[in-house]
Amino acid sequence: MESYTVDFKPSVHKDFRRLPKSVVERVMKRIEKLKDDPFPHGVTKLEGVERLYRIVVGDYRIVYEVDTQAKQITIFYVRHRRDVYRAL
Repeated sequence: MESYTVDFKPSVHKDFRRLPKSVVERVMKRIEKLKDDPFPHGVTKLEGVERLYRIVVGDYRIVYEVDTQAKQITIFYVRHRRDVYRAL
């Protein structure tokens, strides 16, 4: 099975600068796993937004879009659970 490529929106780099290093490491490990399976156990499709999904990493959420035809994952946000939905 061909793995997906991952693209990061500029907002993600800003999010990473605000997060503790240990959280960034855990998030990056989870994103690496998404390359092989963009719809793992525990993923949730966000209601009211087409093709956006959320995955939980502790108190943080990764919000991403999957283009299955292009085999592309675009990461939109990596934020604390209290802040992530304000941006949508």
